[in-house]
Parts: sequence; C-alpha cells; structure tokens
Amino acid sequence: MKILLVEDNLLNQKVVTFHLQKKNYKVTGVTNWRDALTNFNNISFDLILMDIMLPEKNGYEITAEIRKIEEQNKTEKKIPIIAVTANALDNDKDRCLNAGMDEYLAKPFTSQDLYKMIGKFFKENTN
Repeated sequence: MKILLVEDNLLNQKVVTFHLQKKNYKVTGVTNWRDALTNFNNISFDLILMDIMLPEKNGYEITAEIRKIEEQNKTEKKIPIIAVTANALDNDKDRCLNAGMDEYLAKPFTSQDLYKMIGKFFKENTN
C-alpha cells in the first residue's frame, strides 16, 4: 500500500513513517501543500494521512483541492484521507469530515490506533 503522509513536523513524520514501514507500507512524506499536490497528481496513492496545521495552506484547503481534482477527473473511487491532528476539540472531527476527509485521528496516537484507523479502509496487514 502506498501512503502519502502530509506532515510538516519532521519528527512526527519520521515516527509515523517508522510505524507504517513496519507494516511494509510505502510512505512518501511531504511537509507542504505544493509537494502534497505534486505527489498526489503524479503518484497513485492508496491513502493520505493529512495534518491540519500546515504552513501556507492547511489540511482543509489541501483536501478541498484534492477533492476538486478528483471531481474534475471524474474519479470513481476517491482516495481516503485521514486527518491526523493535535486539534481535539469537539467540533474538529466534524470540521474535518465536512472538509472532505474520511476519518479523524487525534494526536498523540499509538501505532495500534493508526493501524486500526487504516483498517477501516483496508483490511489486510493492519494488525
């Protein structure tokens, strides 16, 4: 499985990548909206993990652009996007879902939380 990890904190990116690679997932980590959209447009990913608090454009804006691209391309099966954020207020999950994301994972989380979340979309290799 190929995963695009959009996370501007390099330490967080390394930790998440480490846990994903333990499951043999192929991870492409990016730190900004330009690289996120470039990779999305040029590589076929199975899943996106999207941080919310990013410089210049936030995760909501990037997700909106991805969904717009999918709509323009008449994509049948939209790529699952999981919000990965330290924002844990009551309405943050709703805001993520309303922005076009499919799920929400609050930081800090365990590797098992991450695998379980991925398992909601892909049944193989999530234990």
